[in-house]
Amino acid sequence: MLMSCEEPAEGAVKLLGDPLRARIVRLLAREQLCTCHLIDETGARQPTISHHLRVLREAGFVAAEPHGRFTYYRLRPERIRQLAGAIVDLAEQADDAQQVRRPCD
Repeated sequence: MLMSCEEPAEGAVKLLGDPLRARIVRLLAREQLCTCHLIDETGARQPTISHHLRVLREAGFVAAEPHGRFTYYRLRPERIRQLAGAIVDLAEQADDAQQVRRPCD
């Protein structure tokens, strides 16, 4: 899933828009974890963790890898970099817009 420059806010919300999801992202930035690890680390219930992992997977920020009877989750750094680039582009547009004002009718 590619992100256009028009979508950085949506991507950022999907990545960090919820405090628990932001915590999951920070945990996965340090190491690959399975659902049981995320439950232990956050105190959240399994259905809640699974919901946030699904949102992150569907947005392309997290990859899942089966390992025996467990599934480990990891961040996709290329997707995070893509989002960061889109946000930088948005900031540059905002810099340019400082001198642009649409006239009122």
